Amino acid sequence: MAAPETSAVDCSILVPVLNEERYIAESVAAMQRQQFPGRVELLFADGGSSDRTREILEELASRDDRIRLFDNPRRTIPSGLNVALHQARGRWVARMDAHTVYPDDYVALGARRLEQGGTRWVSGPQLAKGHGTVSRAVALALSSPLGRGGSRKWSQDGGAEFEVDTGVFCGVWERATLLEYGGWDEGWIVNEDSELAGRFFARGERLVCLSAMAAQYTPRDSVRGLWRQYLRYGEFRAKTAYHQPDTMRRSHLLAPGVVLDAALSVAGPRPVRTVARIGLAVYAASLAFAGARAVRDAERPADAALVPLVLATMHVGHGAGLLLGAKRHGAPLAALAFALGGERGARLVRDGGWQPSPHRPRQVPG
Repeated sequence: MAAPETSAVDCSILVPVLNEERYIAESVAAMQRQQFPGRVELLFADGGSSDRTREILEELASRDDRIRLFDNPRRTIPSGLNVALHQARGRWVARMDAHTVYPDDYVALGARRLEQGGTRWVSGPQLAKGHGTVSRAVALALSSPLGRGGSRKWSQDGGAEFEVDTGVFCGVWERATLLEYGGWDEGWIVNEDSELAGRFFARGERLVCLSAMAAQYTPRDSVRGLWRQYLRYGEFRAKTAYHQPDTMRRSHLLAPGVVLDAALSVAGPRPVRTVARIGLAVYAASLAFAGARAVRDAERPADAALVPLVLATMHVGHGAGLLLGAKRHGAPLAALAFALGGERGARLVRDGGWQPSPHRPRQVPG
């Protein structure tokens, strides 16, 4: 369902949606408040929502001709982004998520920084804001070093601008840039921004993050949902690392290290079991310390009490997913060498005959 083109569009906001009725009205309101010096269109790609998401969007579109709604038959996030990108008419393109609230000048700041040059991808930090007990505990966990890992996308960093080398969250581009790169690869049902970032890095691009573009998103509010989320994150992190080795960092090895340590503490030879159990004890103490530190920032004591469980769920889920992904998509040997020894390590593996399988992203029609 598309509105007729009545005037020129300067910026297109791409939003994949699926069963977002709980947060969609608030998110759309934030998108409608974008203070951009030009005309903005809001393109929603619905993956067949079974709740009231589509009904809400249709009602909003009837009152605001900037909103356009399309079908996303493949139902995944990258396919929805590609559907919206194909329909986009603006020079600038911003990706936004339906369960995230962005600052009113998000698009304007991104486009202004792109015009300054030196980068073709500008994004902002991802700040978690919980609305339930588990969700608030996840937010607390992501504010801790054990939750952030090596990624800088989870904090505002204190500076006006900094470069990111992994863990990119949404962003603003020129539409021509995204079309040049072929849009999002639909083989990545999650971790799609990191896969796209890997292709940018492979061409020597700089990715810039602006603290002022920080956006608030709502984490999962159940341990089971969090586990499934991080299991999938881990699997597709392994797939991304296999195809683009220089996207892996040492911090990515913590989670699978915890899983392997736990396995060795049960099934390893006796001397190995002893060392592995010492490692698990240190890990458990670190979780307890993170929970104790979270007390000062928690809204309720129960939120902080859940932080160790939430962190363990994130780590074990991500680690198990990464190991599963290595089995399903190929062992990321060059990525492991890169994480441990930099480009020299990755080159040694490639010189030894390792090569990933041929990989080409789906091309989005221009």
